[in-house]
Amino acid sequence: MKKKRTKKIRIVESGKVYIIATFNNTLITITDMDGKVIATGSCGMFGFKGTRKSTPYAATITVETTLKKTINDNKLKEVEVYVKGIGPGRQAALRVLKNIDLDITKVVDITPVPHNGVRPPKLRRN
Repeated sequence: MKKKRTKKIRIVESGKVYIIATFNNTLITITDMDGKVIATGSCGMFGFKGTRKSTPYAATITVETTLKKTINDNKLKEVEVYVKGIGPGRQAALRVLKNIDLDITKVVDITPVPHNGVRPPKLRRN
């Protein structure tokens, strides 16, 4: 007979929110200040499939539900926000964060930008 494992709920007053907005999906990860994951969410987890995952509405529902769950369970009060990517859910996710009752200490864009990129292919000869 297996023992049922109970999830230990930690009280975390301040944390970090990582939002990854790709062209196909929007992912959110909430961690404490040390980087230990508290909660995660993606548009697919909330019933959006296919091209509907890449909509701003799906990003809004995903971020809002994940944050409310974390605030209720872990008593989260203040966050640092790290945004990565240029997908359609980026602005919608930030709008939700602004409207929810959290103290946002900083917002940082960590989107990787190529400084020069790879070498282009040679010109085609006829």
